[in-house]
Formats: sequence, structure tokens, C-alpha cells
Amino acid sequence: MDVGARLVRDYEDGAGVAASEPVERPDPGRYLAATLPVCGLAAGSVQAFIAAADRYREAAGTAPIRHRLDPERIAASFTSDRLLRIDGAPVAGFADLSGFFPTFDGWVRTHANYPHHRARLLAALELPADAPVEQAESQIAVIRAADLEELAAARGAIAVRVRDEAQWRAHPQAGSAAAGPLVAVVERSDRRRCTLPVSGTPYQPLQGVRVLDLTRVIAGPVATRALALLGAEVLRVDPPGLPEIPWQFADTGQGKSSALLDLRTPNTHWECLLDAADVLVTGYRPGALERLGLAGRPGLVHARVSAWGFAGPWAGRRGFDSIVQAATGIAVIEGASALPGALPAQALDHASGYLLAAGVVDALAARTGDGFGRDVRASLARTATWLLSERGRNPDHPAPAVPGPRNTVTHGQTVTAAPALAEFPDYPFPAPDYGRAEPRWAETPVRAPR
Repeated sequence: MDVGARLVRDYEDGAGVAASEPVERPDPGRYLAATLPVCGLAAGSVQAFIAAADRYREAAGTAPIRHRLDPERIAASFTSDRLLRIDGAPVAGFADLSGFFPTFDGWVRTHANYPHHRARLLAALELPADAPVEQAESQIAVIRAADLEELAAARGAIAVRVRDEAQWRAHPQAGSAAAGPLVAVVERSDRRRCTLPVSGTPYQPLQGVRVLDLTRVIAGPVATRALALLGAEVLRVDPPGLPEIPWQFADTGQGKSSALLDLRTPNTHWECLLDAADVLVTGYRPGALERLGLAGRPGLVHARVSAWGFAGPWAGRRGFDSIVQAATGIAVIEGASALPGALPAQALDHASGYLLAAGVVDALAARTGDGFGRDVRASLARTATWLLSERGRNPDHPAPAVPGPRNTVTHGQTVTAAPALAEFPDYPFPAPDYGRAEPRWAETPVRAPR
């Protein structure tokens, strides 16, 4: 069985347990209650990561550990933005121009949390950068949804027409988004001799593994945070001219170092980092990394997450969890055509992150046997396809239960969700100061003799 197929099996085993059996609580689905089987999606992706970690432990000769799927812990991790408190206050998950807006003939969903995305959306609406949200709403109301979708894409803004399932299935991107496994692990022809680090422990088997993190928002950072949880040295690299949303980094930056580096200009720092890395995780749209001339290295595991997949007419478009929900029919299922709704969590993001991390761990274990580099790919639209195709819809579900305080951890003035893996009380360390680290690896890992 190839790596991708094995991960799908692990995922489905976890999803099936969550959907059909009591796990720790009488009703495991109540914390992520929705019409669609979100609890199964969450538990399945976490189970795939756990299973991959166990296979890595076996390959490294590290003792196994006991696992348990705790639906409340998983739900807390998947709804971490809602549990996050900074100085005692909750955070605003979406900006005023991020959300559902009625159009001339339907609805659109926009995403403008970042200032540059907000500016692009206003430009697509032919409004000044300082236009109030009321003026944007009025402009959106007289535009056809499909027209705004195309105007936004042309300007690099993010807005999609809200579709139902049938409309999404008829869209040219739907077939491409549904193709292939939930997480694809593809062997490349480049090769170098690789061995597993010898410093791993049962709870941190990835000690000595170096991970370069070039991702933002949720899916990619969740993947690299999961790798950090298992002991990997994760260095997140961000461009100096594009600041991150502070609360978002606090929510997903645990266990990582954070440095600023401009990859658009040649620099020796990047070359040295990439030469010594085991894993590169990127959230760029397909082809963007290659256009920057940032080619991989022999034996490197390159993990990529995208919104729409890696083929099809929308492969190069920007997107976020809420945007994919709106385009694929999920928003209509969780609400109605007259008033769209949303899943109880950014579940496509979180699930795709754990699936990507699972693929990375399996790729690392496989690399020690043959030395080949591997590409690991996941997309929010592919994850959405699974959720839409799975049985067990419950339109009469109650409101989601709120995970209790036992599922949070406190560091100073910041309260965040505990790890989804119940055997870990916390991450290795809280999110550091953003961009303050030097762009270099902390130490040289000890490797097994060749």
C-alpha cells in the first residue's frame, strides 16, 4: 500500500470511530455539531497524524506511546480562535469586510482580514482604499455574484459566489479538486542518503528534524505546529514587508522560531537554511515558489497546501477556509440559499493541516529507506470534497457545545487551546515574539551512522 492510500485508510478509521462510537463522551459529535459530519473530519485527520507518528517511531526504533482520541480536546483545537484570549479579551476572527454580502442575484463571501486583501477588494469595487464598509456593501449589492468573483480574482482580491452543491459540481474546478487522495505523497527522482536523527524520544520522535515553514493563516501553520509538537525544529520565515495578524500567530505559532527574510532577493541565509532542512512547508499558490527561483534540494520533503488544488482553472487563485466553504456548497448546507451559514470551526483548514503533517511524517520515514525526496500535497477543496461526500448528515443538530477550560493552556496573558493530541498537556513552548529570531538553525542534529 502506498503512503497516500495508507493515510486515507488511517483517516477513515479515525473518522469512522468519531462518527459511530462513543469516545470519552456520550456524544462525541456535540462539540462540532453541524449538518455535515465535522467531528468525523476532525477526528479522522488527527488519527491520520497519530498513525503516521507511530510508523515513524517504529522506523526510528523509538518506543510507542498510548494514544486516545478525545473529541473535546480535538474540538477545542479546531475552534482555537474562539477559545483564544489575549489580556483576558477574545479576538475578532473576521474583519468588517470579511463575510457574506448580498449581491444583485445572490450572495458572495469575501475575505479581507489582511490589509492588502482589503485594499484589493475595494479596488475591485472601484472604491478608494479608505471607503467605509457601508459603501462597499452598497456597491456589492448592485453587482452580479459571478461578476464580482471574476473582478476580485483579476485584482488579486478574495471573493467567491456562494454556490449550492449542484452548482459546485458543475463548476470546472470541482473535478480537479476532487481528484486524488486526501493527501498525496509523491516520490521525486532526486536522491540523497538520509538517516533518522538518533535523539528522538517516544513523545518527541522528530527531534533533530529541521522544518522550514513558509506558511500563514491556519492550515500550513497547524501542520508545522503539529510537527513541532513531536519535537521537530521548526523555523517559520515571513517576508519583512508583510506583517502577520498578531493574534493569528499567537494561536498557531507554538513550538516554532520566527524570523523575517526577503526571499525575493538572493541571500546566503536562505541557501544555508534550505541546504540543511529536512522539510519545506509552503502555502504558496502552485508555481509561485518556482517563479521565485526557490528550488528544492535533493532528498527534501516539500509539503504544499493550497486552497483549490494543484490543477484546474482555479489552481492559481487565492482562497481561505471560509471561501472554500462558500464556493463548494457547504455554506448553503449549513445555512440556506437565502441566508448562508458556516461550519462550527475552520475545519477544512485544521483537517488539511493534520493531513499534511501526516504525509510529511510518512515521507520522512520512507526517505530513510531510499533517500528520495517527496512532494506532499493537500488542499482545502479536496478536504471539502470528502466532507461533502461522507454519510451522516444531521440537519436537526443542536448548537455546538463549547469545550471546557480543561482544554486550554495559559502563558502569561495569553490563553490558547491545548494540543489536539490528548497525551500532550501543552506545546513545547508558546508562540515567540514574531520575527525576532535569527534566520538560522539552532543546532546540528545527531544522525544515525550510515
